[in-house]
Amino acid sequence: MTQTPTPSSTQKPRYVIGVDVGTGSARAGLFDLEGRMLSVAKRDISLFREAGSVVEQSSTEIWDAVCAIVRETVASAGVDPADVVGLGFDATCSLVVLGKGGTPLAVGPSEVAERDIIVWMDHRAVAQAERINAMGHEVLRYVGGRISPEMETPKILWLKENRPQTFAAAWQFFDLADFLTWKSTGDLSRSTCTVTCKWTYLAHEARWDADYFHKIGLKDLADEGFARIGTEIVEPGTRLGQGLTEAAAAAMGLKPGTAVAAGMIDAHAGGIGTVGIGGKPAENLAYVFGTSSCTMTSTAEPVFVPGVWGPYYSAMVPGMWLNEGGQSAAGAAIDQLLSFHPAAPEATAIARREGKSLPAFMAEAAATKASHASKAVDLAEGLHVVPEFLGNRAPFADPHARAVIAGIGMDGDFDNLVALYIAGLCGIGYGLRQIIETQAKAGASVERVVISGGAGANPLVRQILADACGKPVVATAAEEPVLLGSAILASVAADAFPDVSQAMAALSSIASQYTPAGEEIAAIHERRYQAFLSLQDVSRAIRSR
Repeated sequence: MTQTPTPSSTQKPRYVIGVDVGTGSARAGLFDLEGRMLSVAKRDISLFREAGSVVEQSSTEIWDAVCAIVRETVASAGVDPADVVGLGFDATCSLVVLGKGGTPLAVGPSEVAERDIIVWMDHRAVAQAERINAMGHEVLRYVGGRISPEMETPKILWLKENRPQTFAAAWQFFDLADFLTWKSTGDLSRSTCTVTCKWTYLAHEARWDADYFHKIGLKDLADEGFARIGTEIVEPGTRLGQGLTEAAAAAMGLKPGTAVAAGMIDAHAGGIGTVGIGGKPAENLAYVFGTSSCTMTSTAEPVFVPGVWGPYYSAMVPGMWLNEGGQSAAGAAIDQLLSFHPAAPEATAIARREGKSLPAFMAEAAATKASHASKAVDLAEGLHVVPEFLGNRAPFADPHARAVIAGIGMDGDFDNLVALYIAGLCGIGYGLRQIIETQAKAGASVERVVISGGAGANPLVRQILADACGKPVVATAAEEPVLLGSAILASVAADAFPDVSQAMAALSSIASQYTPAGEEIAAIHERRYQAFLSLQDVSRAIRSR
């Protein structure tokens, strides 16, 4: 989409760009300093899958895609590149491994050097994570008591044990967002968001815990003074280096020296782009509903919630503590669920002809069949889904959990496919409720859910989530809250706002609110939620049999 900018007659217009690198694509959005997105560009990026939960990407491909979409978004908006004053990045919490001079190193059995990223969803390091958890080190208090194989130290330990030559040759281990800022500026600083949330950096004490690295088998990193994982740690939004280097600026079509902000994990950028509404971030749970889902809750004091990552200091909202939960598969779980149904191939073909994804097509079909979005739950009567295809990220921190589908019969028609979709969507909502209730019992309660992410864009989806979790679901005015979050960081790095909190309050606003339905619908969801909990219990009980 494009919109012609209308510069003030008294002040030269200024713009910022937010770049979001997700699991399957990279996107860039150009914003004015009132939070309006004037253009957006996107490029798909490759995923390389191997046996054994191996998922890899290429940092070279991602960098090329980022440069292309930045050029495109500036051209599409029709603005002068010289008027772009800041650039912010967010990305998945994936591990980038580079050798001397920034050359990519192969991280898997393919031996292809360009495949130098272990993607967040790669679970090759489950055994390493379990060994680390068995040690019970003090730093694990700040990751909900258990480290996840999606985090970076288990993955680096896997490299040391399984690809020792790659580990030894590695010059830098980067979180993907930090790789992008280094590539843009030459500055090796890491973001408190990335290293605190995924690497066990103790931001509240401004230090790495050397004892942890010695105990788990990564003493090399500690003995080197942490030079390969970050010695300069800065808050998101901090201006890095001298801005864009000559080479990066030429690749992006921007001016050298353009401010570049220390970045964030993609879900946390969605949080920055949403929880500022009303100026009370502690009341708002950020729910980023994409391939996976992330929940971000901000508190003034640390709250320890078993099975929920954190508390992390200053990892999202500066000066506040963050608890991070979520579902390892959310949008991906719906995709997987629908793929099992015999009516899915024909429905997918119809959806593609209409330019839609299958879940979006299902949401429209369900809205047509139901008299009201809240009544769509009736379509799933007798069908129950615990959509934990990729484990339970929170509140159990259980990578071995698996999905449960109950109530399937012999029906194979389109209506039954819609029913299965609604049951799966309810399951996502019940998982969200479980996280909200677990956090509330520990002292981190919220008033509302602020949603972002492509999988949560449909009004029917938002209403069912509100009904299922029992909290109002709020959508912000930003079309792309994750991109806005990175643009907010860019605006701070460019000195357009004094700090992230003020930029959040200025650039975020409510567009719509979805209130949980009345007692009749609430009673249906309460019964279904209890069934959800029972199915989880049964699944755990029979797993080893």
